[in-house]
Amino acid sequence: MRLGRRGLLGFAAGLTQGAAIASPTPSRAAGRQKQAASVPLTVETHRGKVRGAVDNGIRSFKGIPYGAPTDGMARFREPAAPKPWPGVRDALAFGPACPQLLVDRPSLAASWTVEKTISEDCLQLNVWTPGIRDQRKRPVLVWLNGGGFANLSASSNVFDGTRLCQRGDVVVVTVNHRLNVFGFLYLARLAGSDYGTSGNVGMLDLIAALKWVHDNIAGFGGNPENVTLFGQGSGGAKVSALMAMPMARGLFHKAIVQSGSSLDSLSPDEATRNATAFLAALDMKPADIPRLTKLSTERLIAGLAKVMTAPGARPVYGPVVDGVSQTRSPWQPDAPAVSADVPMIIGTNRTETTLLLGARDPKLFEQDDAALHRNLAAYVPEKELSRVLAAYRKLLPKASPSELFFAITTARLTRQPAWTQAELKSAQGRAPVFLYELDWVTPVDAGKWGAPAGLDMPFAFDNVGVSGSMVGTGSSPQQMADLISSAWLAFARTGKPAANGLPEWAPFSPPTRSTMIFDSTPKLVNDAHADERTLLSALPPLRAPA
Repeated sequence: MRLGRRGLLGFAAGLTQGAAIASPTPSRAAGRQKQAASVPLTVETHRGKVRGAVDNGIRSFKGIPYGAPTDGMARFREPAAPKPWPGVRDALAFGPACPQLLVDRPSLAASWTVEKTISEDCLQLNVWTPGIRDQRKRPVLVWLNGGGFANLSASSNVFDGTRLCQRGDVVVVTVNHRLNVFGFLYLARLAGSDYGTSGNVGMLDLIAALKWVHDNIAGFGGNPENVTLFGQGSGGAKVSALMAMPMARGLFHKAIVQSGSSLDSLSPDEATRNATAFLAALDMKPADIPRLTKLSTERLIAGLAKVMTAPGARPVYGPVVDGVSQTRSPWQPDAPAVSADVPMIIGTNRTETTLLLGARDPKLFEQDDAALHRNLAAYVPEKELSRVLAAYRKLLPKASPSELFFAITTARLTRQPAWTQAELKSAQGRAPVFLYELDWVTPVDAGKWGAPAGLDMPFAFDNVGVSGSMVGTGSSPQQMADLISSAWLAFARTGKPAANGLPEWAPFSPPTRSTMIFDSTPKLVNDAHADERTLLSALPPLRAPA
């Protein structure tokens, strides 16, 4: 089984349709209605007024357009500003997700809700804030969700910003944008410079959202000069890519990459091959590209389904070095100069691939030695495989073949890119970078998953109450949320991740390579996994197939 790194990024984010959030009791609902009557809930944006709702003192505004619809002639084009609207627009419900293919989702995400409506009118965002028009200039946290640049959205209960606002007196923003072929179909080589940025319009959507934040967030009680990006999986990859895009310069000031250290982007050649494959699935040739604007959304989704289920390697639709909107690979050969002054937090979870790979193939939890050797061939070069396996057996003498598989693939797919990104950022010497690893083991399914991909999200948002399928119950998950959400909030406020219960978190830099280990008893470790890092350093980096 082989899954490219880009196909894995964000697989854990909001991975199953779950039950709706329980309705409040009548007495609480009545109290909220009374509270809402006395709290201002209308904000003037640069395109019109929006009306929100209030819950436990936090105002929420959902489905605010930051861009115009992207169907028809607007397809594969840079986002346009939405038309102004008269009167007051209700901002009470999440906007639709970008059209996408349905994905199989594991039981770990069963308690998370998912927005099922899809539309090409998806350039909408959501805001949570403790107060409006109060001149408080609160830190702003902008969340970019995962989903492999292919699916999912920000419209989920695990990304609800209410508790972060309550805990840290901040403003939280989540964003929907174009995905898969709607956001990353590179047509410039096939149809000319008129489509020069078509392979990155999904990223340009995010820049448009950040410009909206810059222009409007003060009215929602936020400080446009103190914006922190954070994201998990491909959401972290989006953060990584934005740090290298000159158009995003000055629109954010701190960055948190959770299990999403993406170092490179597609080349124009690779992206062109992927676009050609999509056209073939539609029975079209490059000369037919102008017809793409006339096809229905359903036809495009059908073409995407066909190309993604065809035999052979799946094409990847993600950011591309187009020479216009993205002029270089984000983190190769060095850290991007355009964001050198942006402090970062970078980290991974201890056993990312128990979910990234194991949820898709349950047999990976039941490997013998022969299966282990076969399955690792996709992640370790054949000539190095025996050496790597022998060394890991010494490092983890009690590990089963399945545990060795998840340890090695986690290191290869997520930990090595995170180490590299931290090293490159530290080498710039312009802003600190803080490295972490989440080692806390979820008790779900008798601990089978370890610390899988996505486990950090309910902790970062302090939303363990709606995440029982991922984190279980009891007091321990909330203790982890107290640590991680508080550290993230402190970083957003001051640029230093500090929290009660955490040891002092020193920045990452050679030779100490300080790493915060989040567990029931957190600790700061110098050069965590030093033996693994040395062992794997000679291996070529993993890269998604084009």
